[in-house]
Amino acid sequence: MQEREINVDNKPHIKILIIEDDEDDAELILRFLSKAEHIHFDAEHAELMSSGAALLGQKNFDVILSDMGLPDSAGVETLVKLHNSYPDIPMIVLTGLDDENTALAAVQRGAQDYLIKGQIDTSQLIRSIRYAMERQKLKTELEKRLKEIKTLQGLLPMCAWCKNVRDDNGYWKNLEAYIKEHSDAEISHGICPKCMKKTYPGLYEEIQRENPSILGEENKSD
Repeated sequence: MQEREINVDNKPHIKILIIEDDEDDAELILRFLSKAEHIHFDAEHAELMSSGAALLGQKNFDVILSDMGLPDSAGVETLVKLHNSYPDIPMIVLTGLDDENTALAAVQRGAQDYLIKGQIDTSQLIRSIRYAMERQKLKTELEKRLKEIKTLQGLLPMCAWCKNVRDDNGYWKNLEAYIKEHSDAEISHGICPKCMKKTYPGLYEEIQRENPSILGEENKSD
């Protein structure tokens, strides 16, 4: 991974990959980006999806702006494939008026936004870029949290005597092992008051006299 360039002008630096085969459209976008007053955009331009993918493999980018119709790529699926390869980089689709439905489909499949050619100005472009980056950041964080969350749900068959549980494959397992496999909980070991009273009666009586709050409340129903 390449290191970020040192920011010497105190402006946020945003690296953008523009994948656009029309030189005039690409030049217009670059001109809009150069007009930004409070952000410095480092933009690179690729005319083909393949060359854009090559650049993504070599350098770090914060945002991808990609045309929907390229000489070596057309339609949603190729954009989706590119997005799946770099899911943490927000993608903004560039489209013509007659391709708006396809652009919407791209958004539904992972793109963060779409811009219609001929209706873009500097403020709209910059706003779209900033919003796309923020939405992607929130999306990535949410997906990370969801992956970390594992919950035990439904009916859990448990032996009334040994307290082992039966897993989905029909095997009986120790409850501790089952919890470790099906949740992110960390198991810490101790001894409950009932077991302490039965196994270490002397220690139990001593704690009961000196600091009974340590023992907590016993479940009288057991």
